[in-house]
Amino acid sequence: MTFDPTPSTPSRLQAEGRRPVVTLVGAGPGAADLLTVRAVKALRQATVVLVDDLVDPDVLRYVRRSARVVPVGKRGGCASTPQAFIHRLMVAEARRGERVVRLKGGDPFVFGRGGEEVDALREAGLEVAVVSGLTAGLAGPAALGIPVTDRRCGPGVVLVTAHEREGGQGPDWGALARSGLTVVIYMGGARVAEVAAALQAGGLSPDTPAAAVHAAHTARQRGARCTLGTLAATVAEQALASPVVLVVGGVAGLGEGAVLEGVLPARAAEASAADAPALWSAGERAMATRG
Repeated sequence: MTFDPTPSTPSRLQAEGRRPVVTLVGAGPGAADLLTVRAVKALRQATVVLVDDLVDPDVLRYVRRSARVVPVGKRGGCASTPQAFIHRLMVAEARRGERVVRLKGGDPFVFGRGGEEVDALREAGLEVAVVSGLTAGLAGPAALGIPVTDRRCGPGVVLVTAHEREGGQGPDWGALARSGLTVVIYMGGARVAEVAAALQAGGLSPDTPAAAVHAAHTARQRGARCTLGTLAATVAEQALASPVVLVVGGVAGLGEGAVLEGVLPARAAEASAADAPALWSAGERAMATRG
């Protein structure tokens, strides 16, 4: 993958009366109808979209046909686009006068390197806008009927990753085990046995409720409930490969078998997403008439 580092075209930007800007957009956990209205608006205005590998393809329905979509995926154990290249590409395209959207799975600031990208863009003198998205650490458990907090058994929640940067320091699993909080673990599929063992070594009972959900809110969604002691075996037996979110805590034992009005099955979510453009347009018109 290459890009043309041609100097910016001030005439185009000046003609439109704007400065170079890049918008970081959270694509949510999967289903297109879980996008925010602001995210849809940003995608419709974009002329260049740099899209992460975990973004569900259905989300791209909101990108105009004339826009250029550039895959810049990052997946553990696979060939990934270097982060420095992504920074340079965003800067070059914005300076060229393109309306650049960096489309990221979930929320840009939750394990999405959004902070790094904001810093790089601001250092280059560009304006940055951020559109938050629904992160999988909340939406994934909800897809199984699991509330990540509950006053009866989950006074709080902590979001952690099992995949720390090379040479970096991972979570203090012992402290998390003693905290009494719900532990939601991103990118934990490959290290589930190690994580489960560390939490038990920290004091959590192997009977602690646990759950795992794969590809939440997509047509590929699958999930399972179990205990901390059987979590690794369950993930392996059910073949719950990346992307997977793990949940450990009393809340993982709640809501089993519940019918949730606000959480649609994958196919129903896909069908309702088809109505989103019309609903969004109606909302825009309503806002306009309200002045």
